[in-house]
Amino acid sequence: MISKHPTQTDDAAQKKPAVTWVLLSLSMAMLLSSLGTSITNVALPTLAQVFGVSFQAVQWVVLAYLLAITSLIVGAGRLGDMVGRRRLLLVGIGLFTVASSLCAAAPTLWLLITARAVQGLGAAILMALTMALVGEAVPKEKTGSAMGLLGTMSAVGTALGPTLGGVLIGSWGWQAIFWVNVPLGVLTFFLARRYLPMDRSGPKPTWASFDGPGTLLLALTLVAYALAMTLGRGSFSWLNAALLLATATGAGVFVWMEKRAASPLIRWAMFSNPVLSAGFAMSALVTTVVMATLVVGPFYLSGALQLDASRVGLVMSTGPVVAALTGVPAGRIVDRLGAHTMSLCGLAAMLVGATLLGLLPMAWGVAGYVLPLIVVTAGYALFQAANNTAVVRDVQADRRGVVSGLLGLSRNLGLITGASVMGAVFVAGSGATEITTAQPEEMAAGLHATFAVAAGLLLVALALAVRSRAR
Repeated sequence: MISKHPTQTDDAAQKKPAVTWVLLSLSMAMLLSSLGTSITNVALPTLAQVFGVSFQAVQWVVLAYLLAITSLIVGAGRLGDMVGRRRLLLVGIGLFTVASSLCAAAPTLWLLITARAVQGLGAAILMALTMALVGEAVPKEKTGSAMGLLGTMSAVGTALGPTLGGVLIGSWGWQAIFWVNVPLGVLTFFLARRYLPMDRSGPKPTWASFDGPGTLLLALTLVAYALAMTLGRGSFSWLNAALLLATATGAGVFVWMEKRAASPLIRWAMFSNPVLSAGFAMSALVTTVVMATLVVGPFYLSGALQLDASRVGLVMSTGPVVAALTGVPAGRIVDRLGAHTMSLCGLAAMLVGATLLGLLPMAWGVAGYVLPLIVVTAGYALFQAANNTAVVRDVQADRRGVVSGLLGLSRNLGLITGASVMGAVFVAGSGATEITTAQPEEMAAGLHATFAVAAGLLLVALALAVRSRAR
């Protein structure tokens, strides 16, 4: 009896740091992928000058990375389910790190773009498997806290990217924004190799069970959709229409193929689960709204409120900072009060913030934008922690990777759609023929129209949350 208690205490002491190191490893993986997204935008003018190309051409440095993530994230999740998530995550970290060094050493723009696509493949693996590994390594009652931490690290990477990128470019040149990923990647690799739990032993699915045709078709369909939403810089041409038609055709053929495949990439039966189906849909709707703040905000702040570039940057940093500060507390609240209840609370807070952004007059100045933005961002942090927890926590172990990949895909589709559709709503709501020369009152009208639509999307998300809980 005397020796039993110290042993239990020792075991508890050993388990606690193990979970801590696991979360640190996964957090670093999440930081890498989000930093790779945000750090490059600030370098586009420099890259256009260095390589002597147009802005449209240099945009592919960002677009190649996003297209790779969007098109490959579901396949990466399924592959992790098959070969082992820890094993594939290590491959993804290594791929991301090597591709970062290739980006830094690229002598031409198109080699840089190719290396960025490879880096995006690595990031797709990281995004698909970090949340899936939470379900394996973290106790269920702590899943919300873990998801909140991952959300915080994603926000930190998003907020840190532009500032860090500017400092690195100014001090060591554009190559430094890619070289910085190398030591971070090496550190993440060794942490993950040392602390992540070993993949479960037992029979693994054979390569014949991997749905190669379905994965390829889904990737091509998603690329077509992403290009339809991003090409044209706000205009809608016959090319955009053709790409949307290709998207619809590809989606229809994909559904037909998956229903007949012996081992489909996506099992449609899982969408009968109201938590999963509503979780994916709500994630897409909510990130569409979040993207609206990133796309519309700079135009409103500079055009309507007449802020200079430095103050616009300062105000825009409010969102990522609030997300970083609220992520972990939001996760703990989810663990304590429940994922479904906190999803509703997060959506309700976002609806209040979006409604205020659509109603407050321009005379309120910066405060009339920042205060609702804080409400929207805090609500998003709470919703994200709750929704990710609800979706991932009770999924069968052999499908956790693909479900995590689908969750990441829904977020990416929301971001892409938000950048295009909400930007178009802003322009249409302003009534201006050229948004860069619009009057302050026109900018304010565009903002109000954008967030009236955003409030409508959030009402739909709330209805989905209520319906899924009732079912």
